[in-house]
Amino acid sequence: MTMSTSSSKVHVVNFSSYTTPVVKEVQGKDYVEYGDNNDYFGYLIDRYNGSPTNNAILNSLMDMTFGKGLDASDSAKKPSEYAAMRGLFTKACLQKVVADYVMMGQCSFQVVYSQDHNTIVEVQHIPVETLRAARCNEDGEVEAYYYAKDWEDVKGRRETPVRIPAFGKSREGLEILYIKPYRAGFYYYSPVDYQGGLPYAELEEEIANYHINNIQNGLAPSMLINFNNGVPSEEERRSIEQQIATKFSGSSNSGKFILAFNDNKDLAATVDPVQLSDAAEQYQFLSAEATQKIMVSHRIVSPMLLGIKDNSGLGNNADELKTASTLLDNLVIRPKQEIIIDGIDMILAYNDISLNLYFKTLQPLEFTEDVVTPMDMETREEETGVKLSSQEPSDDHLDAMFAELEILGEVVDMDEWELVDERPVDYDAEQALSKYAFASTGSAFPNAKSSQDGVTEEGKRYKVRYAYAPESAALQKSNSREFCKKMIAAGKVYRKEDVLRMDGQAVNAGFGPEGAATYSIWLYKGGARCHHFWMRKTYLAKAEGLTPDVGNPNAEVSVNKAKAEGVSLETNPTNVAKRPVDMPNEGFINPR
Repeated sequence: MTMSTSSSKVHVVNFSSYTTPVVKEVQGKDYVEYGDNNDYFGYLIDRYNGSPTNNAILNSLMDMTFGKGLDASDSAKKPSEYAAMRGLFTKACLQKVVADYVMMGQCSFQVVYSQDHNTIVEVQHIPVETLRAARCNEDGEVEAYYYAKDWEDVKGRRETPVRIPAFGKSREGLEILYIKPYRAGFYYYSPVDYQGGLPYAELEEEIANYHINNIQNGLAPSMLINFNNGVPSEEERRSIEQQIATKFSGSSNSGKFILAFNDNKDLAATVDPVQLSDAAEQYQFLSAEATQKIMVSHRIVSPMLLGIKDNSGLGNNADELKTASTLLDNLVIRPKQEIIIDGIDMILAYNDISLNLYFKTLQPLEFTEDVVTPMDMETREEETGVKLSSQEPSDDHLDAMFAELEILGEVVDMDEWELVDERPVDYDAEQALSKYAFASTGSAFPNAKSSQDGVTEEGKRYKVRYAYAPESAALQKSNSREFCKKMIAAGKVYRKEDVLRMDGQAVNAGFGPEGAATYSIWLYKGGARCHHFWMRKTYLAKAEGLTPDVGNPNAEVSVNKAKAEGVSLETNPTNVAKRPVDMPNEGFINPR
């Protein structure tokens, strides 16, 4: 703004204001620049380091988004896939990726393939500020990203960016999976969701900077400079304004003085201090306004959630604080987590891994205990972060489970089969049994139900089944668990495949890993301190040339003569033979 009179002219110098980052394709460059001077990520990092409120909020959101780490609600049902996932995505890698996404609005993984490109063998974090998108192809797809450790060095031609293919766009051993949310008007990059708060973060920095420099320079006031030697030309005035603005404006020059050199006293410039009678109130207002607007841009419902105390009643009311925490978790944290998980799922899918992933929440348990109860246990686990599969399975669940077992189980017809060997499944016993070299042809019955069914070299048919022992109800302990009672009462024998199939079923609350109800029934039977074990039974067809229908669920099996008939039996893990009560720690993972 300019005001002029016949004797003087006053100019107000306007400083540049922040604008939305510019995304531009520059002719002659294969990559797309992001922001002024291709340094928008650097601008975000400066706002993170310079603004105390923005720094505190981002740190808290990073912690909340990562929570207690990545987990899967179906980990017990898919232990192999879960272990593979944990091997690919380390805690340190995920923490860095989450930090990038929260602060930069996007993140990236570096994916390493096997030599034949059939499997992803390693996943690493790559700082998103080191990447720039390649120009899209004619189909609108970004086929690669360019990496540079420092893009300022690229600008100064001290470094040449390296082209790395985008995920799924090549057969090379290294690719980049770039994760970003959709933002209208943006294609290559996504501006941060707290975009509107960035000018206030910068304002907060300038206020702090001003006060520091003002103190360092003796709390001197700002100055109004009057040149009393006539009104110069427009060009001269513009030159003087530019020089003074360059040298003395900005928060870092608060309180500095001007030393003027004049031809004589009559032509001396006069310097008048500009006193602000309500300066303290003005800066207090600006500081509070900046803090409030930064929190609004991050959608922070209550500052107390981030350790910021204010004078509102919200922070002092436990119910309101709980509501605020739930809103923040559902409106801010979960959407961020879901986008990152979608990216992780893409990588896992390449390795044929499918898991129901979630980040364990940092919310206090009392904030999640009121989660609506009519939902499956996996959903409750995701909502609370606690392995709620440890809830006691309902009678309906157990009934349904045993109804399935009723169909799978067999009752051996002893007129057709002879029990030739019967022994508790034990690793050492299996090894000793194998020395008899019961040479099997390795072929199974065409209609055999189990991989352990086969034919000896002498042409005798056999099959192997397993019974839950002790088999007599009279030997049952009065305090046996419901699962064990039902297994004994059924009086059936099972294929090994069917026993393994039961793994992952909710059976006994609190006896699985971390108190889960699901665990390996093949290894741990009724759970920790259980007195039962699996009895292995081997059966041979009685009549020479008899072709029994082993697919008939009414066929029955037993064991103790196989070693004399040439049956080679498969070795099972040691724990299969043991009662959990006889295992280390009585079957518990940790000492009790």
